[in-house]
Amino acid sequence: MTRYAPQLQLGLILAILLLAFWLSADFQQIAAGVAIFLLGMVMLEDGFKALGGSVLEQILARATGTLPRAMGFGVLATAVTQSSSLVSVISISFLSAGLISLQAGMGIIFGANLGTTTGAWLIAGVGLKVDIARYAMPMLAIGAVLMFQRSPTVRGAGQVVLGIGLIFLGIAFIKDGFDAFSARFDLSQLALGGLVGLAVYTLLGAAATVVMQSSHATMLLVITALATGQITYDNALAVAIGANIGTTVTALIGAASANYQGKRLALGHLIFNFATALAALILIVPLRLTVDQISDMLGIRADDFALRLAVFHTLFNLLGLVIMVPLMARLLRFLERRIAAPAPSISKPRFINQTLGDFPAPILTALSNELRHLYENAARLICEGLNLRLEDLTQSKDIAVTIARSNDPIKLDFERRYEDKVKSLHSAILEFTAQKATLALPSDAVMRLQELRDAAGFVVRAVKAIKHMRDNTQRFTTAPHGEITGLYDNLRRDIAQILVEIERLEATAPEARTSLWMEEERAALDHEAREVVQNVERALQTRRISAADATSCLNDSGYAFEAMRALLDAAQLLYRPQDAAEAEIERLLELDKDDQV
Repeated sequence: MTRYAPQLQLGLILAILLLAFWLSADFQQIAAGVAIFLLGMVMLEDGFKALGGSVLEQILARATGTLPRAMGFGVLATAVTQSSSLVSVISISFLSAGLISLQAGMGIIFGANLGTTTGAWLIAGVGLKVDIARYAMPMLAIGAVLMFQRSPTVRGAGQVVLGIGLIFLGIAFIKDGFDAFSARFDLSQLALGGLVGLAVYTLLGAAATVVMQSSHATMLLVITALATGQITYDNALAVAIGANIGTTVTALIGAASANYQGKRLALGHLIFNFATALAALILIVPLRLTVDQISDMLGIRADDFALRLAVFHTLFNLLGLVIMVPLMARLLRFLERRIAAPAPSISKPRFINQTLGDFPAPILTALSNELRHLYENAARLICEGLNLRLEDLTQSKDIAVTIARSNDPIKLDFERRYEDKVKSLHSAILEFTAQKATLALPSDAVMRLQELRDAAGFVVRAVKAIKHMRDNTQRFTTAPHGEITGLYDNLRRDIAQILVEIERLEATAPEARTSLWMEEERAALDHEAREVVQNVERALQTRRISAADATSCLNDSGYAFEAMRALLDAAQLLYRPQDAAEAEIERLLELDKDDQV
């Protein structure tokens, strides 16, 4: 039954719409206005993604270290973009990538809830008092021209202008539709008073927001209906409260495929909105009296119920902040207990997932972290394939001595470990980069995406090279075989030194990383490769090793140097020196983590 629930819901909505269209031509105009308004919201959101997505990312990276700053970002970004869903998507992306904390994500959601109230003010204060249809037409024409230009920035600006034009046109359609509708019907006769009216219209507001997936659209309808006398002021207040509840459904739907952090954020959003709505319902009488006092102070007429509704919408969202902000620490602890973090998996991707959206910063950060995960698995497998332990090497004061003492055989199904912990992650990285390469990302982000994909390939190449030399390494290093054991220990030492240096590079601050060591090491590899050949030839000439062992050592030295070059290539791409902007963002992110309370 649940499988067919969405189809049944869609069928019911369409049936109701068709019946309403048949009963009233005026309702057709109202419905068309809502559709145009929603289309404008989508266009506006897409335009800001193309035009201001990277700007929002940079601001978000700098402005969410503390709860007040995160809330301020939520308010400002939602007020500017008029899209709480866009702000929520960016927040979930950053949270999933580990760029912000759960506290910062909740702070943004808190602020976005308050930021949505600016939409009610614009509709009530401007949309219903000015003939905005006059401004819609030129904006539609200009926006359409801009949208067909080649520049992504110009196209984004065109989407924003076109979106605003469609929103204006939708408001005009709805206003005219309600004006004509009110001449034939008086829906205010359906008004319900008392607790029954409060409950029924709260549910209607929530249901309308769920169906339209936009609290802005619900508020537009109720404000317009209120201005034309089609709904009473008391019932309109209840609809506004219900719209706040309905917005949580969008977050829950989006969190269905999110990682545990996204699910925590969606649950926190649900708790915040329900707590706010419950408090508003309980305190509806004192809230209404307070709204009247504030409206009188602001000079809002007693019969201007549309603007008074906007005051109420802002007031009860502020009430939610007053209630929930002091409880933030408890809320975070509850969310972390209720939705526990999964145990880290060595074999499965930890960072890349479908909730990262299409914003460059979280995509590249998550991919970089997943590549480090792949490298960590590969480095351990390389070491164990050479009868070494990565922990022993990183803690060693003399790698040559550690290598000489590492002669106990490590039992290992190399092929199985490769399939489970390297190949599976490499496949996930390739699939992820292929999907994200289809997005309209900035050119520098596309280039970085390709670099990280190539780095993953180099890591896998290094593992495959070690696989070829494992058997002989096991044979000659687990028991003394004279000169040949020393030659293989030298190869193990060279590989181990590169692995240790890469570990040190990982621990180095981003702005302090340099590729100088890698360039010097790469230049030295050719000399060292020739030296190995010369050592093998001298040992063979003096009969210290057999011809068969010499052949094995030469072949394996080729694999060893192939692995070392691949590791250096991977490290150079993964840890390449950042430009000033990238380093500054990462530094600020680290400072924000230290400042979090």
